[in-house]
Amino acid sequence: MLSTTLREQSPLFARLLHLFDCLFAVGLLAALVFWYQVPWSIHYTRICWIVFFACFISFQSFQLYRSWRGWSFFSELICLLKAWSAVFGLLLFYFFLFKIAEAYSRVVFMVWMIMTPVLIFILHLVARKALRFFRRNGKNRRHAVVAGAGDLGRQLLKEVESLPWAGIDVVGFFDDKLDDDHPLTVAGRPVLGRIRDIADYLSKNDIDYVYIALPMRAEKKIFSILRECRSLGARVYLIPDLYLYGLHHAEIQSLGKLLILNFNPHSDWKRGFDVVFSLLALLLASPLMLVIALLIKLGDGGPMLYAHERITTRGRKFKCLKFRTMRVGADQELAALLASDPTLEEEWEKHFKLKDDPRITRMGRFLRRTSLDELPQFINVLKGDMSVVGARPIVGRELREYYKNSAGLYCSMKPGITGPWQVGKRSDTDDYDERVRLDDWYILNSSLWTDMKIIVKTVVALFKSKGAY
Repeated sequence: MLSTTLREQSPLFARLLHLFDCLFAVGLLAALVFWYQVPWSIHYTRICWIVFFACFISFQSFQLYRSWRGWSFFSELICLLKAWSAVFGLLLFYFFLFKIAEAYSRVVFMVWMIMTPVLIFILHLVARKALRFFRRNGKNRRHAVVAGAGDLGRQLLKEVESLPWAGIDVVGFFDDKLDDDHPLTVAGRPVLGRIRDIADYLSKNDIDYVYIALPMRAEKKIFSILRECRSLGARVYLIPDLYLYGLHHAEIQSLGKLLILNFNPHSDWKRGFDVVFSLLALLLASPLMLVIALLIKLGDGGPMLYAHERITTRGRKFKCLKFRTMRVGADQELAALLASDPTLEEEWEKHFKLKDDPRITRMGRFLRRTSLDELPQFINVLKGDMSVVGARPIVGRELREYYKNSAGLYCSMKPGITGPWQVGKRSDTDDYDERVRLDDWYILNSSLWTDMKIIVKTVVALFKSKGAY
């Protein structure tokens, strides 16, 4: 009963929330005027009316009261900030046009400008949390059907099932591939008929959403659904099969009136984090780095740093810096070493490093065990060749021989000082395919929160020193 009531009244709730937000913005302004004991005048009365109508129009124009079912909280916050920016921009224009800014308290308006969107968002957050609670408990649900039972349709079902708070129940699929070999159910949902049967099904059943999950080459079927079903009470959504390009870390952008796929992911936030974190790390670790450099120099008189060629974004090469952990001339010794021992050669071919490498110095073994040899890589981060967190820095041969179909994905982001490989098995990972999968997972799931978790886990892994050599 509650589910039906919420469903029928949702447009009314949206209108009431819209009205409440406008009144709240006006009420908060009036409350702040009295709180700061600013004398009320006709100017404040006028501005309250302007605020109310500006909010009413702007909030609706930016679709703040659309159905946010399945959307993130951040998306709604961005929408609210855009709508509020329009309101405040209009007020600034009003002050400039009539030259009456001195009639208002600047303190009141600054506090009001900041508090209003924050408090409105908190109110919306509470409302959405309440709705999510009802949906998780089977209330206020929406019913959907999917046109297309292929990979795209199954991917859609999987995504919907991962969002129980969205309150969307997929009733079943429609697909034309109905023959003796085709199952009557797909991913636990029944196949309700062919594509041409959707309109008849909608006219007889209460369906809220129709998701078109057909390949773009099936444009005739897509157009027929749009032509026949948009007047039957359900909202129609097209799921473009461009999701396949997500495997290559792409995002949809616009170029004028055209939609384009950008295979160069936006990472400004990551660059800013990398610079700040690296500067702090180098500042705090500089005394330790100086001591390590002096010990290496005093050990055999050789260079303190070792630069090895690695791969970064777009397949470019760079010199990855480390404290030198091997004796001078170790590179020239490698070929003879591998030729003398087939076991070592097999290990090198598999891991591109040796667990008990005889070329490593005593000081170098300690640096590797504690991962202190990688501290100079923060210089690479500042130069823009690496990130603090990312995929493993690899050589060109690894990219060609092992990454293969994942090579393009790997080259879409900078390699990292640490990453999922280091907080997991590190060098103990025997299966190289698993290493590639770890790198793919990180690139497809990169976020500030993911980076922070990996950094914390890295600190724990360093104390354990497991898998480092």
